[in-house]
Amino acid sequence: MKQYSFLYHLTAFVVVAIWGSTFVFTKLLLMNGLSAAHIFTLRFIIAYVLLLCFALTRRGFRLWSDNWKDEMLMACLGLTGGSLYFLTENSAMNYTTTTNTSLIVCCCPLFAALLIGGFYRSERMSSVQMTGTLMAVLGVAIVVLNGRFILHLSPLGDALAFAATLCWAVYSLLMIPANKRYDAVFITRKVFFYGLVTIIPYYFFHPELPNLNVVFKLDVFLNLLFLGSIASMACFLAWTWVMDKLGAIVATNYVYINPLVTIVFAWWILNEQITYWFLLGTVLILIGMYLADKKK
Repeated sequence: MKQYSFLYHLTAFVVVAIWGSTFVFTKLLLMNGLSAAHIFTLRFIIAYVLLLCFALTRRGFRLWSDNWKDEMLMACLGLTGGSLYFLTENSAMNYTTTTNTSLIVCCCPLFAALLIGGFYRSERMSSVQMTGTLMAVLGVAIVVLNGRFILHLSPLGDALAFAATLCWAVYSLLMIPANKRYDAVFITRKVFFYGLVTIIPYYFFHPELPNLNVVFKLDVFLNLLFLGSIASMACFLAWTWVMDKLGAIVATNYVYINPLVTIVFAWWILNEQITYWFLLGTVLILIGMYLADKKK
């Protein structure tokens, strides 16, 4: 375990860095007329088909879990880490500011740690780890607010953002028993499958389907291909593996760097300025993550 520790941490960092960069690709798709639900559905279809093809080439391919309880566990993973998480997060930005949404959602490691600690005594944080977690949360707040310490409260939008945060916390909790009984490929394939199944009711209320002429535009198709194959299939697969190796709490702490990656990409691609607030928040996040990873 120790000799591969760097690889596990590097993988977690790369996954979160890729997730932090997807705002560019998602923004382009939204500008082309695709809705958040369309983007989620299309990227998960691509991810599921690719992963299913890969799984069929492996020995011991299995379609179902060992029992109906485990199958329900997989369905809950697909709901909390897939459809419900993406819908609540993206819907939140329709009712509140992007700043509020980012600030709330990026605090999911704190919620995940508290939830997991409530179910697993061995996973409860020490005082040093709690200090590090709170320091990282403060760093996220500084980075996201960027010196503008004004929050526009919106009960519905903020509630949806909190719902997304709780979804990811529950997803992290449920991943613990899943990783004990099944391999990463099987779990990830089930997450995509049930993510797609549980998004179906949404289309009963919003029946409009994506415009195929838009979907097959070269730039749109390439962006969807990246989101489906890399940001979804590869990253969810790697994330499941990393959570098994590092533990749900340590792995989830890497979500704190998400706003850092987003701002770096905005500086690189959109020429946005990096401020002293960003540098201060970055230092707090890195120190906080170090302390949060300290053993009891």
